[in-house]
Amino acid sequence: MRESREQGRLVVQPRMGFGDLATMREGLLGVRAADAAAVGTITLDSYTRVNDHDSARQALRTGAELNGFPLVAHGPVATRRLLGEVSGDGFPVQVRHGSALPYPLFEAMVAAGVDATEGGPVSYCLPYSRAPISEAVKAWARCCELIAAQSEPMHLESFGGCMLGQLCPPSLLVALSVLEALFFREHGLSDISLSYAQQTHPGQDLEAIAALRRLAVERLAGADWHVVLYTFMGVFPRTLVGSFRILEESVRLAVRSGSERLIVKTPAEAHRIPTIAENVDALEFADAIARDEAARAARASTPAAGPGAGAAHGSGAESGEEVRATDSGIYEEARMLVDSTLELAPTVGEALIRAFSRGHLDVPYCLHQDNANRSRAYVDPGGMLRWAEPGRMPLRVDRGGTARRPVSAKGLLGMLGFNERRFDREQLTHGHFTSRPSISARSAS
Repeated sequence: MRESREQGRLVVQPRMGFGDLATMREGLLGVRAADAAAVGTITLDSYTRVNDHDSARQALRTGAELNGFPLVAHGPVATRRLLGEVSGDGFPVQVRHGSALPYPLFEAMVAAGVDATEGGPVSYCLPYSRAPISEAVKAWARCCELIAAQSEPMHLESFGGCMLGQLCPPSLLVALSVLEALFFREHGLSDISLSYAQQTHPGQDLEAIAALRRLAVERLAGADWHVVLYTFMGVFPRTLVGSFRILEESVRLAVRSGSERLIVKTPAEAHRIPTIAENVDALEFADAIARDEAARAARASTPAAGPGAGAAHGSGAESGEEVRATDSGIYEEARMLVDSTLELAPTVGEALIRAFSRGHLDVPYCLHQDNANRSRAYVDPGGMLRWAEPGRMPLRVDRGGTARRPVSAKGLLGMLGFNERRFDREQLTHGHFTSRPSISARSAS
């Protein structure tokens, strides 16, 4: 992964996990052989994520289908053998899990020689667990210290920029990703990454990633870090072409923003677990779009490019749409949230606990008992994701001169489906497509 990043090529990665060793091996080999700068993923099953390893073992014994890889049930010897057959310097494998209290998983990953994993004391607690944040902070501190003590520590990626997948304004996503990265540094890690999930407005996303990178430069001196972008994690387009169009926009966003790695989503994931072939197809499509966008940027930077050189053009919802970063103060807001949180306690972990207990950090629409859930966000008519109510967070909300009405259930569902409608609109207007579009047919120029 580091080699591809140094070459300036976007690294693409699937969300892939299978229960049995043979299929997991086949999947990883398929990703490794893809015509793309790809890295591997082992996504764990739902039993393993909550440390119910007896149920995972029972499923293996009975042949019951699992929705991911039962790392602990398979054991470190089998997992190490699997990784030895597929991974290497040019093809690292990351374990993705979703556990708020993951120490047993980290022990298993260390024993198996896993290259990288992800998560964090907030980002893997609030959306996925009922465990108190205080317990998650303690557990993740132990996990960080465990891998920091190894001769070759695993890479650790903050999931903080992906909170709930959608409807969390960018400044809070950026702040949480930076705070979790600082937590990792506090507990001895230096090989880390920060995340951000594609939202509803490409210009706002460009601004957010620029803010994230700027804060990382300022706060993570001495660390080897990079930025990971996730293709939209909310309600996906229903049509095949719409699904590839939102994937294309995320790829172009990754290239334009300087993100080093992209977590790819396949059209099938809106309906079922994707096949190996569908994962590989999405990776190769993403890689081709990334190379197209890089070539376009190179042409635009030459003197012969003429008027408008340097302007970023993305696929967006409309062909030929020019995409420029917005200027809505995301950096200033995120920096204020980071600094004011760190002022609450002498350690990052304790500061996170106090910040959520006071509502100083508050994720909209998140029902975890340690989240105040007083803040609210909305998607404005132009697609910008904005604050409607800040709760007790120290934010200045621009109401445009009029107070917004409370978000209704119907309104919330409408906002959740914003990208679904946006990317399906052109196809439903112009007819039905049964196969994915070609790059030339869908490029913005």
